[in-house]
Amino acid sequence: MNATDRPLHGSNISLVRRAWAIRRHALRMGQVQGQGYIGQALGIADVLAVAYFHAMEYRPEDPEWEGRDRFLLSIGHYAIALYAVLIEAGILPEEEIETYGMDDSRMPMSGMASYTPGMEITGGSLGHGLGIAVGMAMGLRHKKNPAFVINLMSDGELGEGSTWEAAMSAGAQSLSNLICIVDFNDQQADGPSTQVLSAEPVADKWRAFGWHTQRVDGNDIEAVRDAFDAARNHDGPQPRVIVFDTTMCKGVPFLEAREVNHFVRVEAEEWDRALAILDEGQPQ
Repeated sequence: MNATDRPLHGSNISLVRRAWAIRRHALRMGQVQGQGYIGQALGIADVLAVAYFHAMEYRPEDPEWEGRDRFLLSIGHYAIALYAVLIEAGILPEEEIETYGMDDSRMPMSGMASYTPGMEITGGSLGHGLGIAVGMAMGLRHKKNPAFVINLMSDGELGEGSTWEAAMSAGAQSLSNLICIVDFNDQQADGPSTQVLSAEPVADKWRAFGWHTQRVDGNDIEAVRDAFDAARNHDGPQPRVIVFDTTMCKGVPFLEAREVNHFVRVEAEEWDRALAILDEGQPQ
């Protein structure tokens, strides 16, 4: 069996196909509203596929199971990506895609924990997620709960002082049950993140704060899987961070090519075109 075909949660569906399905769910939601943070959802789909179908412990039928790994979405505007993986994981039903962003939907355009099963926190303002994750990891350790806290944040959040205060606290507290994921797509609202306020050298900074650090291609599923395995299995007392370099709009070349894609403008007829491109490349 290929490493990316590892089954989990009673499934024999490959990680590559899971990532494809996550992208498709996100595009379908974007089509419902005619807008959305599609670039981020397409870019982070491989990471989410590995997280939910290889690395994490959870029970789809019981999203509040005490033994679950906690997945925190610091970047609230990535909610469309999280909904897509929650649908693929069976925590949300696929038919609710048609309600995305509507009044009384369990899937508002910006994520809210009080609305959505499987959403641990209400993300944003940006820079708060890692601080919450530190407190949650400390609480789990105090209760002797072996679960991991996995916090997904953006490269733009590396410009927030609160992020580095939390990083310093996690290192000082030796929070080995904390994994931080940084989606480094080099895009934020004002332009490329490396030009707005560069955090480079990113990996060296995290190491300086006492973290076990990796930086890998976030659109290479085998590399993503290996990075999660290394983070979970690292035997040191450090918190763990994985910086994933991702491509905005990954999987839909005509959207990838757009210079400005923090919030992608997709014309009505382009949604069907994007879905058709995905379907042409559907993995087995």
